[in-house]
Amino acid sequence: MEANLNYESAYAELKEITEEIESETISVDVLAEKVKRASQLIEFCQTKLRSTETEVMKIIQQMESSKSLRD
Repeated sequence: MEANLNYESAYAELKEITEEIESETISVDVLAEKVKRASQLIEFCQTKLRSTETEVMKIIQQMESSKSLRD
């Protein structure tokens, strides 16, 4: 994956590929290439979401620990 890829751009590209496939505007010659790229983008997005979820959970736990120490 590209170093400057972020969730929003990956999602937008994935949506574009999906629309091309659904509208059948994509050539059979590049279909496998597009499906492979879509697979990579899905994996990237899933990894990013899992990472974000883990980070948010850690922050919530820290906030709860701080609150219980103050009480």
